[in-house]
Amino acid sequence: MISKYRELFNAQFTEKKYQEFKDDIASDFNYMPTFRLGETPFFISKELKNQLIEGCNEVISFIQKEDFKLLTDKSLELNHKVPNEDDHTTFLAIDFGICEEDGAVIPKLIEVQGFPSLYNYQINLYDKFKNHYPFLNELTPFINNIEPQEYLDILEEAICNNHPKENVILLEIEPEKQNTKIDFYYCRRDIGIPIVCVTELIKKGKQLFYKNEKGDEILVKRIYNRVIFDELDLRTDLKLNFHFSDELDVEWAGHPNWFFRISKFILPFLKGKYFIETTLLSELKEIPQDLENYVLKPLFSFSGTGVIFHVIKEDIEAVVEKELYILQKKVNYLPIVQSPDGKVKAEVRVLCVWKNEDAAPTLLCNLVRLSRGEMIGVKFNKDKDWVGGTLGLFER
Repeated sequence: MISKYRELFNAQFTEKKYQEFKDDIASDFNYMPTFRLGETPFFISKELKNQLIEGCNEVISFIQKEDFKLLTDKSLELNHKVPNEDDHTTFLAIDFGICEEDGAVIPKLIEVQGFPSLYNYQINLYDKFKNHYPFLNELTPFINNIEPQEYLDILEEAICNNHPKENVILLEIEPEKQNTKIDFYYCRRDIGIPIVCVTELIKKGKQLFYKNEKGDEILVKRIYNRVIFDELDLRTDLKLNFHFSDELDVEWAGHPNWFFRISKFILPFLKGKYFIETTLLSELKEIPQDLENYVLKPLFSFSGTGVIFHVIKEDIEAVVEKELYILQKKVNYLPIVQSPDGKVKAEVRVLCVWKNEDAAPTLLCNLVRLSRGEMIGVKFNKDKDWVGGTLGLFER
């Protein structure tokens, strides 16, 4: 998108340099991420950046509606409802596919999540890229051109809310087995909070405790929640000493209800040039004749689970719980990132934090996924290069 930096990067790129870049990431915790690391950043032009901001603001203005909770209460009825919900989400991730429409580049909203993403990993990824390509210092991953320390301060405030670090935990299901654990490691190092498995929490009355490295029981005052209920529901083998539905004396950094409220559930409500025609299956009057132009998605799955890309009539008819699925028009992803052998598609996730006292979220950083396959995602990009997780960089 910014030809000057694309030409500079590609001229300097070698497989040896890519391996050194990966080794640099692995060296921090003696651990190489299990997801594929994209070879290159995505250089985002000012025009596309402005479009992404405009699209995000349209999503945010819908979430700010006075009756937003009323509109999305059904999402909790269909799933789980956790007590002590706050006024608004703490974290917001807004995913746009970089597409082509009428011959022009345009971002199209693919997904929106009221849930944390790789906030800590992405800022460290920026440092790693600069280590190996020093000219990238001229660019920034931050939408509002803040400095890295300011970003970390905003993130720390959102996660900790001024509580002592030992009383704030990152909570996950078997964190050591998660693909995203590199982000947990950076969070523990850079924010200073412990990583705790759901099975390790001890409940006493309305309070939760965990044992620190010395074996002392420590009171949990705030939870940075990374637990996906989809996964928790499947893990009937796990023995928990509490339930998420319990009345607990604890704050949430990312209250679990927002995962459902701000999800694919709201896509059918969103209308405009950055949004895709999306219909709840229960609201579908007739099955389209041109199903090759549609994709069938479960509302509340994570990481692309259950998505049917090549839809046939029987797939739609086979869905029993039609309130839990959407039929979405396919978009025309534009191969836009120049690799050594052809162009690659991109999806940009804008990472936002919504401070307690603010009227709206702050657009902070981003995450990019590159793809050569039909869709963005691991299973569509096996054995391919110049694909995987990376970072978008803007001109300062």
